[in-house]
Amino acid sequence: MTDNKNLTSPTVRQRISAILAVGALAMGSLSVFSAGAADLPGKGVSVQPLQSSIAEETFQTRLVSKALEKLGYDVQPIKEVDYNVAYTSVAAGDATFLAVNWDQLHADMYQGAGGDKKFYREGTYSSGAAQGYLIDKKTADQYHITNIAQLKDPAIAKLFDANGDGKADLTGCAPGWGCEAAINYQLKAYDLNNTVEHNQGNYSALIADTITRYKEGKPILYYTWTPYWVSDVLKPGRDVVWLQVPFSALPGENQKLDTKLPNGANYGFPVNNMKIVANKDFAEKNPAAAKLFAIMKLPVADINAQNLRMHDGENSEADIERHTDGWIKAHQATFDGWIKEAVNAAKK
Repeated sequence: MTDNKNLTSPTVRQRISAILAVGALAMGSLSVFSAGAADLPGKGVSVQPLQSSIAEETFQTRLVSKALEKLGYDVQPIKEVDYNVAYTSVAAGDATFLAVNWDQLHADMYQGAGGDKKFYREGTYSSGAAQGYLIDKKTADQYHITNIAQLKDPAIAKLFDANGDGKADLTGCAPGWGCEAAINYQLKAYDLNNTVEHNQGNYSALIADTITRYKEGKPILYYTWTPYWVSDVLKPGRDVVWLQVPFSALPGENQKLDTKLPNGANYGFPVNNMKIVANKDFAEKNPAAAKLFAIMKLPVADINAQNLRMHDGENSEADIERHTDGWIKAHQATFDGWIKEAVNAAKK
């Protein structure tokens, strides 16, 4: 990553056909590594996947579940819980895995639930996940706004006032996601609490209202992350711009983390990797599953493509199931390779 225009590269829409079109045409039975049922390492072992209430996490969670099913595991339906509950449940063995561990964003929750003593976390499931603050390009260009610290000026902040209280309205992060703690910490660190209001709640509803305001030609200020569909609707560099921060400032485990990028830009958050975290005891007793968790990889661009399809209306359980099967068919050799490696790990 070298600049803010690259944060959402490659262009999502250009990759949708290549990534998922195979599954949209016909979903026959999936040809996978053919091990006899009696040889499957997961036979008789129940698995409980967890995810947050963010519907766009279902795709990557379901992909892990399908791979586990091919190994013979009895995979239960995904349960939606808050992230804090997910980490404590996996640590206690009440659930098996969470496919969306944001490293570094979830560092406090990960360590608070037991860290490496309680969790198995090897490999990187998806890399290059960015997050930060953005404003509409028209306002940025007109008022030369490049840094969130400029919102300390009441006159600048008032440009983004959506409810008439004189403060900038920041479309922020839902409580319990982890990003809300970072945003609140930064608003205090950058002395912005007097001029910026952090609006929290249902993110989907908040960002929908933000997009409506943009379409009406009004200034907008919001937090978002990738992979997610928002940055395909509001394209950085064309419709909106990322704001830098005056210095690195994160709470808890990340207090000493430098968020400055190699090119000197600082958007306030490190580029995260998403990892699969599993109960450590389960992983030690199930080397096939542990191997699978360590080797699965899903590009951010592929998640973006699927998330965009959900935003465009393909958001039912059946749709997400079809998307997942489509990804597998389009990457059959890769998927079969994961299964083969996992089966071989159980034989050692």
